[in-house]
Amino acid sequence: MPEPLWAVAMSGGVDSSVVAGLLKREGRNVVGMTMQLWNQRRLPELASDGPTGRCCSIDDVYDARYVAQLIGLPYYVVNFEEDFEKQVVRPFVDDYLHGRTPVPCTLCNNFIKFETFIRMAEGIGAEKVATGHYARITFNAESGRWELRRAVDTTKDQTYFLFGLTQPQLARTLFPLGEMVKSDVRELAKSLALPVAEKGDSQEICFVPNGDYKAFIEAYCKEQGIALHDMRGDIVTADGEVIGEHGGYHSFTVGQRKGIGIARPEPLYVIATEPETKRVIVGGGDALMTSRFAVGDVNWISIAAITAPRRAAVRIRNKHLPAAATLHPTTDPSRVEVHFDEPQRAVTPGQGAVFYDGDLVLGGGWID
Repeated sequence: MPEPLWAVAMSGGVDSSVVAGLLKREGRNVVGMTMQLWNQRRLPELASDGPTGRCCSIDDVYDARYVAQLIGLPYYVVNFEEDFEKQVVRPFVDDYLHGRTPVPCTLCNNFIKFETFIRMAEGIGAEKVATGHYARITFNAESGRWELRRAVDTTKDQTYFLFGLTQPQLARTLFPLGEMVKSDVRELAKSLALPVAEKGDSQEICFVPNGDYKAFIEAYCKEQGIALHDMRGDIVTADGEVIGEHGGYHSFTVGQRKGIGIARPEPLYVIATEPETKRVIVGGGDALMTSRFAVGDVNWISIAAITAPRRAAVRIRNKHLPAAATLHPTTDPSRVEVHFDEPQRAVTPGQGAVFYDGDLVLGGGWID
């Protein structure tokens, strides 16, 4: 009986390269595939002269192809640009224009890397897909559910961006690095003689040069012929006092301190944005603290939808330390109310909220 075919999503970085090398060394029947997601030549007015920390560049494709050649894998570049723009880029722009702060990496995982990619891999006969994500997958025979768990290396854990994974996707996915720490991954890359062993990690969103979201949104809308209404307006305090003006509410996000442009004895932070009034509301740090909020479009991963209050640790952004809370069900199983034991800073509409029980990812959704 022939060895099952496994498809490795190769980004050109050290993590996915090690995954490909490990599976090949184990004697697996492996094919390497790189997803072409965004044409880096688009919006040339945003191009940077220096190096960037973005993933999915042309150089990354070259690196992935070279690694595949070195370890003897069949290799393909698959073009998902149309799906990526529809499912990730356009929602990213729309969210900012509606006063929300999106998480494009989660959208990419939900709709591209673990939907379109798996479908493409199945089309060439691959039974499993493997990626370089730092997370773990287990199967609970008692519940009959696949479970998502935090990586052993908690400093690299990526489960915050994976809360949209479904049971069929988990059943077909492998995360070989979930039990490893980053330093060991780099040592493995050296032992496998991979040329990307010392390559730095990507830090920025692949389609936004140098993290300038405002410039990207304006350039993208101009390219697409999308007429932007005047987004300038007042900067106000929580009690309505006008203390300044801003150049566009899409430039601000909850919790932001830099770039407000108003000098006060005490630091000012963005508390909220109001697209309907074009106001940016600011205040002191205490005004950022929130105890209760709603989460919509919840995807329950390791457990069924809750029907009674459930204790959990809740993470409200990638760098946030999960905080103790109670999840309260609503009449809609895809929505929950989160009640933190202690108020948390900068609960931001558009960001993800992910629910944990120890290292087990219960599920997650989008903050309203």
